[in-house]
Amino acid sequence: MRPPKSTRIPRKGAIIVTIQNLVKSVLSAALLTALSSGVLAEGSVQAGQAKAAACAACHGPTGNDSVLPNVPKLGGQGERYLVKQLHEIKADIRKVPLMAPFVAALSEKDMLDLAAYFASLEAPRGAVEKAKLELGRKLYSAGDAKLGVAACLACHAPDGKGIASAGFPALSGQDTPYVELQLKSFRSGDRNNDQSNVMRMVSARLNDKEIAALASYVAGLH
Repeated sequence: MRPPKSTRIPRKGAIIVTIQNLVKSVLSAALLTALSSGVLAEGSVQAGQAKAAACAACHGPTGNDSVLPNVPKLGGQGERYLVKQLHEIKADIRKVPLMAPFVAALSEKDMLDLAAYFASLEAPRGAVEKAKLELGRKLYSAGDAKLGVAACLACHAPDGKGIASAGFPALSGQDTPYVELQLKSFRSGDRNNDQSNVMRMVSARLNDKEIAALASYVAGLH
């Protein structure tokens, strides 16, 4: 999916500069928000473990071993990101029908406890398909000025571990089909809970091949 042919590009490289500036602005705003709002209220790992029993049906006992398709791995994920997703799924901002019944009755304390528990678990590990390595690495590490795509590592870190304090998620080790689905959902607008529209702007400039390469590449990051 490319920008409409009628879209005017003011000058070569202008789009990538604009998106890079937007990414920097989002990073700065997210970090400032994290600092100004203080440390995220602490959840209890022990309490979260007990409350996570129902989560195991889809995410498995370690948070990373679901047998269902398109289910995210939660082990080692940042607490701020997890709490945000739980809030937004409960509020129907992020539409996840399978999760809706489970989050409906969660309190703020429940969410904090669950996030603390899953963040305490070992992060997942995966592997990249060799055929998709070069393109995936290029897009993730350097972006593509011609497409107007900024490097993914700006928000998700060189090792794919994300920036937990800013609420930017870890991607390393995630299942390729899940990441591919999320990028396509951002591209179509079906998922719209990204900060300042950054993910929707970036994914709108990627075709299916590029999305598949990125999804495979982050699976092998560690």
